[in-house]
Amino acid sequence: MATIKDIAAQSKVSPATVSRVLNHDETLSVSEETRQRVMEAAQRLNYQTKRVKKKKNKKEINYKVGIFLCQTIEEELSDPYYLSIRQGVESECDRLGIETTEIYRIQNFQMSKLNVDLDGLIVIGKLNKEVVESLHQKISHFTYIDYSPDPKKYDSVVIDFQQSTNRALDHLLDLGYQQIGFIGAQHGEHTKGNEMRYFEDERHTVFKEKLTELGKYIEDQVFIGEFTMTDGYRLMKESITQGNVPEAFFIASDPMAVGALRALQEEGIRVPDDVAIVSFDNVEMAKFASCPLTTVHVRTKYMGNIGVKLLVERLQGREIPLKVTVPTDFVVRESCGARK
Repeated sequence: MATIKDIAAQSKVSPATVSRVLNHDETLSVSEETRQRVMEAAQRLNYQTKRVKKKKNKKEINYKVGIFLCQTIEEELSDPYYLSIRQGVESECDRLGIETTEIYRIQNFQMSKLNVDLDGLIVIGKLNKEVVESLHQKISHFTYIDYSPDPKKYDSVVIDFQQSTNRALDHLLDLGYQQIGFIGAQHGEHTKGNEMRYFEDERHTVFKEKLTELGKYIEDQVFIGEFTMTDGYRLMKESITQGNVPEAFFIASDPMAVGALRALQEEGIRVPDDVAIVSFDNVEMAKFASCPLTTVHVRTKYMGNIGVKLLVERLQGREIPLKVTVPTDFVVRESCGARK
C-alpha cells in the first residue's frame, strides 16, 4: 500500500507538505504546480488516507483529528521551536494512520468554521482560558502542547522551564562567570477577539529569582523583545551601546542567540573569549552558528509525538487527564567557554 513517503519521493517534496496538500490545508504556501504534482502522484499510486481505528462493541470507529496552531506562518519560520512540535504531531499521526483533516491558525480562526465532527483537537501554544472553554464546548477531547491551561481537565505536554533554566545558569556560574545578562521575550496568550495578553516568560522569572538570591542580578542587563533573530541582534546591540557588557549571557532561544552573535561579531567582541553565551531550544541552527551554541536541548518533535499518543488514549477511553513533562538535556559547545 502506498504511503505519504512514497508520494513525497515521487513529487519531490517533504512528507509534511504531502500531508498538508492531501488534507487541503489552506494555510500551506506552495505553488499550484506543486499541489497538482502531489495530487497526481497520489492518484498514480492509488493512495487512500488511513485513520487510526479503535474497537468498540466490535465496531471500527475512525478518528478525525484537528491541529490548532497559535503561531503565524511567519512566526514558525522565524523560530523553528513550534514548527518542530507541529512536525512531531504530523509525523506521529502519519505513523499511526490518523488523518489530520483540519488545520487551524488562531490569527484567522472563526469559531463558526470549527469542524464539530472532529473527535479531538491538538492545540500547540497558549490560549486564554475563555477561548479554551469555548473550544471545549464544541469538541470534547483536547491535548495541549507547550501549555497546560488546566491539568485537572485537559491532557498536556510541557517541559520544566525552571529546572532547564537553572541548569543553564548553574553551568555559567560553575565556569566562574560573575556578571550574567539576559536576552529574552514575553509570552503571548491569545484571547477572544484575537487580542494578545502578554506575561513574563518563565525563563526570565527563574533567571531573576536565582540571580537575585545570589546577589548577582543586574536589571540593566536584562533585555526583552521578541523570539526572533532580528530582536536578538537588536537587543545585543542595545547592551553594547549601553556599555559594560556582562561576561556572559543567558539567551532564551537559539534564533535570538544567533542574532546576538552577529551583533557581537560586528563590534569585534569575541565569543566565548570576551562574552560567553548559553541559549535554549537546540534547534538545528544552534550547532551551525558562527560560534556553535551551548544550549538547552528541548525534544520538540517528541513533544508532538506524545501529544498525539495522549489524545489517542483519551479517545480509547482513558478518563483521567495527564500532564506529561518531557525532560530536557544540556548540550555543551563552544559558545560558553567550557571548551576553550
